[in-house]
Amino acid sequence: MTDRGPSKWNDDSAMPRSNQEVTVGMEAGHSARAVGPVGEPIEKQTSLAFEAFRELRRNPIFVVSAGLVLVMIFIAIFPQLLAPVKPIFQACHLKDARKPPQAGAPFGYDNQGCDVFDAVIWGARPSISIGLLVTLGILVIGVFFGSLAGFYGGWTDGLISRLTDVMFGFPFLVGAIVILTAFPHRNQWTVMLVLIVFGWASLTRIMRSSVFSARSMDYVTAARALGASNSRIMFRHILPNAVTPVLVLATVGVGAIIGSEATLTFLGVGLQAPAVSWGLSISNAQTRVTQAPHMLLFPGIFLSLTVLAFIVMGDAVRDAFDPKLR
Repeated sequence: MTDRGPSKWNDDSAMPRSNQEVTVGMEAGHSARAVGPVGEPIEKQTSLAFEAFRELRRNPIFVVSAGLVLVMIFIAIFPQLLAPVKPIFQACHLKDARKPPQAGAPFGYDNQGCDVFDAVIWGARPSISIGLLVTLGILVIGVFFGSLAGFYGGWTDGLISRLTDVMFGFPFLVGAIVILTAFPHRNQWTVMLVLIVFGWASLTRIMRSSVFSARSMDYVTAARALGASNSRIMFRHILPNAVTPVLVLATVGVGAIIGSEATLTFLGVGLQAPAVSWGLSISNAQTRVTQAPHMLLFPGIFLSLTVLAFIVMGDAVRDAFDPKLR
């Protein structure tokens, strides 16, 4: 009997693999791709961000709140489309002081006879910009110090942790009033500075805990065994997996910061004229609430809707990124 050589069916490399070819992404966030019988790739997305985004698209609460946030941001960027004349250049007439809403002035007039509608529309820019920029500043500081404390530990962790404890010991409202009253002229930047000073500690504490948990994972241990540097481990493996809780909390915090700015301005230690903001409009209306409630009503509605939209959107994002709540 002649030797026909090794059978092609005994060779593993030659065995048909129509349903066995699978390419799996080793890094977090990569998708798994299975090859079908005719060689067509079948995408199976395993990214947590993708799953969260798909969940958010089906959440009507997120859609409505995100739409409202986008509308408010659009108003803040392009207020001249709705109110062509900036309030500081507006011609005000005392004969119109505190008149209720009417044709040509849908929100009525304030104490100086200025159109409340223009003040509300232009007031969106400083209020929302303070909320977004302060959140960005807090996020950068919190991620930086939290990453150092959680990754290196030791005396670095002790120093940063004690510093955050000191910041938590200062009541926000009292500390902000004390610092802001030291500035004879307060503007958007001084208010932002104070809000960042009293806001970074909470995000730092959360980022520290998240990094501390991520650094003990198996993929970090494997990266160390393969000789990866500390910077590569931090930016490639730890940060992408540890920063999500901080980003979610920062989204919720935008609304709280907008409310904090309005509170400080209402108390007389925030923005000053000729600046325009919702907090200033509410502060100017406090002495005439019974005679002209519209002066308080409309800026209060815009402020409340904006704060509520950011908080509700942040809650929806938090729920989407938390697998336990699905």
